[in-house]
Amino acid sequence: MSYDLIRRWMQTALGPLLGAAGVAYFLFHAVQGDRGLFAWWQLRQEITKAEALHQTVAARRKDLENRVSLMQPEAMDPDILEERARVMLNMGYPGEKVILLPPDAGAEKDTP
Repeated sequence: MSYDLIRRWMQTALGPLLGAAGVAYFLFHAVQGDRGLFAWWQLRQEITKAEALHQTVAARRKDLENRVSLMQPEAMDPDILEERARVMLNMGYPGEKVILLPPDAGAEKDTP
């Protein structure tokens, strides 16, 4: 008798148990998987960081393009020319005081 009871219970419970296991499997991977919610959230954060870096680099590029355009032979800006010559030659006027800033304080690296 008890064998029939167990067999009948297995026949009626097996389908819903397999269905619940399948739903649990897909829900787990929808949250934790390679393309799940956590991966999507991390990717959104990386995109935000990349966009901020892009804006910083674009502003720096625009500044450099402006400085280069001021040094074109057709429209040479004397102030830019003097600044570059003083930096490259490491020279100053007599009696002039020079304040050296640490490299991370916005001073640009000058390479010949």
